[in-house]
Amino acid sequence: MNHDPYEAFRVGSFRAYMSGWFISLIGTRIQSVAIGWEIYQRTGKALSLGLVGLTQALPSMLLALPAGYMADAFDRRKLVILSLSGATVTSVSLAIVSYLQGNTALMYLLLLFDATALALGRPARSALLPQIVPRRVFSNAVMWSTSTFHLSSAIGPAVGGFVVAANVPLAYLISACGTLIFISLLTRIDIYDFPKKNDGKGITFKTLLAGLRFVWNTKLLLTTMLLDMFAVLLGGAVYLLPIFARDILQVGEIGFGCLNAAPAIGAVVMAIMIAHLPPMKRAGRNLLLSVAGFGLATIIFGMSKSFWLSFIMLFMTGVLDNVSVVIRHTLVQLLTPDQMRGRVSAVNSVFIGASNELGGFESGLVASWFGAIASVVIGGIGTILVVCTTALAAPELRKLQSLQHIEALEDEKSKT
Repeated sequence: MNHDPYEAFRVGSFRAYMSGWFISLIGTRIQSVAIGWEIYQRTGKALSLGLVGLTQALPSMLLALPAGYMADAFDRRKLVILSLSGATVTSVSLAIVSYLQGNTALMYLLLLFDATALALGRPARSALLPQIVPRRVFSNAVMWSTSTFHLSSAIGPAVGGFVVAANVPLAYLISACGTLIFISLLTRIDIYDFPKKNDGKGITFKTLLAGLRFVWNTKLLLTTMLLDMFAVLLGGAVYLLPIFARDILQVGEIGFGCLNAAPAIGAVVMAIMIAHLPPMKRAGRNLLLSVAGFGLATIIFGMSKSFWLSFIMLFMTGVLDNVSVVIRHTLVQLLTPDQMRGRVSAVNSVFIGASNELGGFESGLVASWFGAIASVVIGGIGTILVVCTTALAAPELRKLQSLQHIEALEDEKSKT
């Protein structure tokens, strides 16, 4: 059978879902550029950027497990729509506060509300994808889903730099329009293979922890999540980009937008290569090498005083990160039974999503003590040390071969 790199796009619901998510993500990334730039312009403190990460991390950590239960117990599409509605309200409110030059404390409060809304819907959105495409094309759908995220992350910040240079409140309104479009498209997609309802005993501490127990007992999942968690936690250079753009590289708002877009551009290039190349045969080795390369590129970026070298290193972080993201997301969905996908996705969001924002706080905190350059370089070194430790402690990851082999094994299990 010939390899079809666009197999998932033959499914109409997947096309509609990807279109809505793509538009929404572009708006979200434009908003992120505006938040980072505006807060640093108004405070001039690295710690203020770190606090953005902390504000966004708290709801992800506190609400992930209940949100995972909700994704397995209720209609996932409705949960995603509710989540996007909350994000829309937040974006409009941020536009008003920005226009009126309101207190930055109010901006942090709105970011907390925004993170809460997104945290409640994130597991449902992650678990919705297997209900949109047939299982045989799922790994292809994951690859394109990841690529869509990175493509929007390339376009969004690049456009965001120009939008912020022209009018900051407009950036927030664009984000609100994006989420509204996604809501509209979600109402039109076909959903099949609904998960089994829970047993009717209601939410309990045991049901909340079911996803965590599943990950703990599935060592391959646990290892890949821990690896990515520490790599993201230590490699939070993106949160310090306003400092590098304004004070170190001195490239202004548009240069800031381009630097923000660089990792996503690299990820898109790698995604296209993955789509057209034969399935990777040594996924575990590739995962370890890609995370180590991510750490090395982060170190070089931190030491660079050249805009183009900095851009290339951020581009490389995106190239390498996309490899690890595709492998990890495919493993999470293939190894998880459908009735558990919401709760396992919630655990994954704690490991990865919260660590991303906490990584921003860690970077901002270290930068406030030792400077932005030292913060980034220390994080890159830490990432490489984490890879070395994982490679020694987890031989099952080093030996992981083709993801298609795992998919075939899971298909056999589902038939028995």
